[in-house]
Amino acid sequence: MHSYTGRILHIDVGARKTWVQTVDAGFLKKYLGGVGLATRLVYDNTPAGCDPLGPDNALCFACSAFAGTTMPVGTKHGVASKSPLTGMIGDSLSGSHFSEMLKRAGWDGLVIKGQADEWTTVFIDDDDVRFLDASSLVGKGTMATQHALREEFGDENVRISSIGPAGEHLVRFALIDNDGRQVGRTGNGAVMGSKRIKAIAIRGSQPITVADPVGLLKETRRLIEITQGPGTEKYRVLGTPSNVLNMNKLGVLPTRNFSETVFEHAEEVSGERLAERYTVKAVACAGCSIACEHWGKVTSGKYKGAIAGVDYEPLFALGPNCGIGTMEAVLRLLQDADELGLDGMSVGVVVSWAMECYERGILSKEDCDGLELHFGNDEAAVALLDKIAHREGIGDLLAEGTKRASEKVGKGSEHFAMQVKGLEMPGYDVRGMKTFAMGLAVGTRGPCHNRSLAYEADVKGEVNRFTVEPGRGKIAKEKEEYAAVFDSLVLCKFLRNCFDDFFADAARIYTMATGIPLTAEELKATGERVWTLKKAFNIREGWTKADDWLPGRCLHDPMPSGPGKGVFITEDELRMEIDDYYQARGWTSEGLIPKSKLIELGLEDIAEDVGVDNGVMSIPASAEAAASEEAN
Repeated sequence: MHSYTGRILHIDVGARKTWVQTVDAGFLKKYLGGVGLATRLVYDNTPAGCDPLGPDNALCFACSAFAGTTMPVGTKHGVASKSPLTGMIGDSLSGSHFSEMLKRAGWDGLVIKGQADEWTTVFIDDDDVRFLDASSLVGKGTMATQHALREEFGDENVRISSIGPAGEHLVRFALIDNDGRQVGRTGNGAVMGSKRIKAIAIRGSQPITVADPVGLLKETRRLIEITQGPGTEKYRVLGTPSNVLNMNKLGVLPTRNFSETVFEHAEEVSGERLAERYTVKAVACAGCSIACEHWGKVTSGKYKGAIAGVDYEPLFALGPNCGIGTMEAVLRLLQDADELGLDGMSVGVVVSWAMECYERGILSKEDCDGLELHFGNDEAAVALLDKIAHREGIGDLLAEGTKRASEKVGKGSEHFAMQVKGLEMPGYDVRGMKTFAMGLAVGTRGPCHNRSLAYEADVKGEVNRFTVEPGRGKIAKEKEEYAAVFDSLVLCKFLRNCFDDFFADAARIYTMATGIPLTAEELKATGERVWTLKKAFNIREGWTKADDWLPGRCLHDPMPSGPGKGVFITEDELRMEIDDYYQARGWTSEGLIPKSKLIELGLEDIAEDVGVDNGVMSIPASAEAAASEEAN
């Protein structure tokens, strides 16, 4: 077997024990790697109904099949667990040298369970696993931790995933950082913190081989050439912040907690302004030929010296969505979020919710520890991020995420708590993107532009984005499965315009790398299998149809300006779209998965857990026992 190692490392950090799981080519082909493999590992190693912040929740890492090969933008990994933010599958992706080093150490995946007695660094040195005292690292930021450990090891080649203060304090949307890249969404940093793991350090010395080096190199050269063409130009020149002006023009740029859709200071926080005044370098993931992340630096004023990589999603959340319209302030907030270990998207949305509560008088100045949380108050936002990361004062409430915070505060604040299933929404106001609205409502990890891609149909004019009609469910299904294949291979989605026939080309390249025969049809089936697996996990953990819904603001408040002025999604429209989606997927009217569908996808064992016959789901013995115990 090439590219893969066929080995999964299991670590019990509490007992300080390890064991090796061997997997065959058939198993690896079934889930590919990345999110697909990580999700399967979570399903198999996390007991139903467990506390996401308890020792039994498995924190699982899985490499790309292409990690460490010449394949461009393929050195990535997936991380998954039961999310402390949503209670459902929490899967994230990152691209960095950590991915390659995990493979070079001889592992396709990593499963971590238990809870250490003291703060610990897990050091994986090929087959040797050591548990090192991390007490001196407590309180350090993500990158500061990595710098300190490399200095301690005396080896710059050691690659490290670390958490910041937010992970230490179990902020439910804490992230994991590696090489300045983030495993950002769903709170995997809090899961790592709950295990008292400050960092995971890896050093590997083993070669990575491919089945057809000549063929793969030829494909590599072809893709590198294409990635230097017009299909990726906007990412190379401006990065994803180029979306700011695009979304503003479409009238779907979330502004002041999604209450508005056009931002008057959009140009000041745009990709164009970043490139003109602030960009100091463009940074690429390991093995990437695009380099989409543009780093900006503040050279004067009160935030002088602030430097951060800028992507559209955290930029929208901490900029326009908080009413903050200067790039200097946004760069400071992005820098702080990354170093504190906060998901920039979630923290931006929860801060904007708090700001609206303050503006409405729902939260007082006293409630906010003396901070005047008006929209646009960047100094208050900077102070608030630190409070959230350390769970101090008002920060303790906001560290729970928008859903829990709004439920605790009440007073109508749930209406404008911009979350689905507990995960904060991405940077698109879906009142003006009705296909994507449904895509966010049904998302397995919550509302996600990276898992759905249904926004493409709206933005590209494939459909009328202001109306709803049958057939949108099929569009969303196909976009989800397409994304799931990218996330499992793992390949960056910025490559999606670089293939003549993606499924055929990607299957061929996969076979060149691994030596495992894979057809385009089998690859397509993997997308549906992985998506269905994530949905099955959610069902096992208590999902119901009511969880597939949108915030009240999307369903009752018309857009106040822009091309879609007066438009919103009615409850009947959303319900129709969701029913259309369930039908396209072959699920029941309640969104449950028939046993026959799970068996068809090669998930026979899971069919016994959550599959339904005639719309009735059998309760697994473990869940039945847990329910009985709770009743007693």
